Amino acid sequence: MAFLHLPSSLALKTTCRSALTPVPVTASSRPAQNSAKFPNWVLDFRSKSLNFAFSGALALGLSLSGVGVADAKVGVNKPELLPKEFTTVIDVAGFLSDGQEKRLAEEISDIEKDTGFKLRVLAQNYPDTPGLAIKDFWQVDDRTVVFVADPNFGNILNFNVGASVDLNIPRSFWSRLAGKYGNMFYWKEKGEDASIEAAVMAISSCLREPAGPNNCSEVK
Repeated sequence: MAFLHLPSSLALKTTCRSALTPVPVTASSRPAQNSAKFPNWVLDFRSKSLNFAFSGALALGLSLSGVGVADAKVGVNKPELLPKEFTTVIDVAGFLSDGQEKRLAEEISDIEKDTGFKLRVLAQNYPDTPGLAIKDFWQVDDRTVVFVADPNFGNILNFNVGASVDLNIPRSFWSRLAGKYGNMFYWKEKGEDASIEAAVMAISSCLREPAGPNNCSEVK
């Protein structure tokens, strides 16, 4: 499992994941709650690491599907697959009904109003994906969570977590969320749409919890 944050600058110097070695996640690797206490070299390292965001087929910094770097697909950039008008939910795979897309978009709008964090959802079937083009379309920054639903890697739930979000949400939450609603048994039985909706609601609940040592300890 690889974890890389989104940079505030989002300068993508390299976009081929197969040529990069991501930073492994360990239980002790979660950043301190107050990033101002970090030494300069740590902040510089994090800033450089964030340039890897949106690399590979899923344009992901955090992959919870168990896919190693060697198994990453070639990066895709297909802006022609983006909708003509802005939306926080892009479903190029056809997993969601119009009603589901509307409900998710409304929930995402409420999350942003209530918490200041931005959630963006991309449902895709690689290689049919806008890929890197979503970065500019969504104006992704360090307060953004990009949720990519793609069944091609077994676990359908994949997340790219901005650095500011990571200071508030424990990394273990994303792995537990993927384990609960993203595993192959769940989405094959319930449907891809059920996994996506359940994940969005769980993220909404988590982001609304006050920051602290025990926040998001339960995947709802």
